[in-house]
Amino acid sequence: MTAAAKPYSLRGRLLLWLLVPLVSIGLTALADTYREAVDTANAVSDRVLAGSALAIAERVVVGEGGALEVDIPYVALEMLTSAAQDRVFYRIDGPNGAFITGYQTLPVIAGLGREESGYADASFRGEPIRLASLSRAASTGVSSVPFVVTIAETTIARTQLARTILLRSALRLAILIGSAVMIAWLAVTFSLGPLYRLQDAIAERNPDDLHPIEQAVPKEVRGLVDTVNSFMGRLNSALGAMRHFTGNASHQLRTPLTIIRTQLALSARAHSLDEARAAARIGDEAVVHAERVIAQLLLLAKVDEAASDRLKNLDTVDLTALASTLTAELVTRAHASGIDLGFEGETPLHVRGEPMLLGEMIRNLVENALTYAGSGTEATVKVLAVGDDVLLEVEDNGPGIPPAELDNVRRRFVRGRTGEKPGAGLGLPIVEEIAALFGGRLDLMAGGNGHGLRVRVSLPARASESRPKEG
Repeated sequence: MTAAAKPYSLRGRLLLWLLVPLVSIGLTALADTYREAVDTANAVSDRVLAGSALAIAERVVVGEGGALEVDIPYVALEMLTSAAQDRVFYRIDGPNGAFITGYQTLPVIAGLGREESGYADASFRGEPIRLASLSRAASTGVSSVPFVVTIAETTIARTQLARTILLRSALRLAILIGSAVMIAWLAVTFSLGPLYRLQDAIAERNPDDLHPIEQAVPKEVRGLVDTVNSFMGRLNSALGAMRHFTGNASHQLRTPLTIIRTQLALSARAHSLDEARAAARIGDEAVVHAERVIAQLLLLAKVDEAASDRLKNLDTVDLTALASTLTAELVTRAHASGIDLGFEGETPLHVRGEPMLLGEMIRNLVENALTYAGSGTEATVKVLAVGDDVLLEVEDNGPGIPPAELDNVRRRFVRGRTGEKPGAGLGLPIVEEIAALFGGRLDLMAGGNGHGLRVRVSLPARASESRPKEG
């Protein structure tokens, strides 16, 4: 037995489907924003570094001895100061990398050509720095002397700028996601309102009220409501049929039980053994009738159960052999009733069905003929093939059923043959329900020469059945 599925919140699931993609997109956007922020901070700061390096390079000249001299414009270094307390470093190198002034251990960018500049990330005194190197040449009037100006600053301001951009972007994104979730929450709550009203409408119903639900719902839920309405309609029909069936069954059983109690009382007051035996005989007949009614009621219950299960796994049944065997079993009873019971059918004809139910169907047909045909009559059981069907016929030349009553006898507890013969009116309805269960149908008609009754059950032949065709 499988456990019931754990209930979940539709609102929560919808919000989760909305929130997860939004957060994923937001994180991706933040990662891209941080990269852009770092690039922006570097671009802005690199321009300031380049400007400072150029200001220093313009103050490098060739002295009287031919050596390079520089008057550092400290205003160029003050351009790099910031609230982040970044530190600034510089160095100037002459021809062949000869150190002139500044921080001698400051890293330089190697491989610069004449009149070229470059930028690089490095580390100085255990701190990350950003380098800008500028290659220039000082003129002596006759020749020029090359030199390289390198200026660097720590990256505190850059990092703080990138973080500030990132945090502001994250704040705006969080507000956007929060607003989207709130709007989605309100939208889902408002959209689920009709379902809550539908729930209240169903909860307020009387248990016996199985009328269709008329509550207005969204079109996405209309199919579910239509399915529920269809189910309630079928349930209402089933309950009505059950109440009708129960009432009729209780009536059918009440009569023999009343007879039994009456005969028991008469036997107790009998003045002779013969009177007691007569009462006991009538009571015994009532018991037999009650047993027959109960047996047919149980058979109907089994047919209903089989119909609900749809009998997915059906057997292949030789209807000729089954009908022949059951007819032979009832020959003795037919002879005792003064009825000549015969069987016609030699070719094995197969149908798909449940052997027990098919056997009960045949037994009900034959017993119906034996009960109502009357002494001195004939009854014949036939199994033959017509087209793609296998026909089972039980025909008698008894009193038959008036044509106007042929449709009524298909209903439960309706008896179509007159007389004092016992019966519950369940035989033919059972036959029809079993036939329909296996894709067949029941037909009632007058017997040969317009006398008696012919009951015909048509069942689809097994698909692979190879048999002669008869008209």
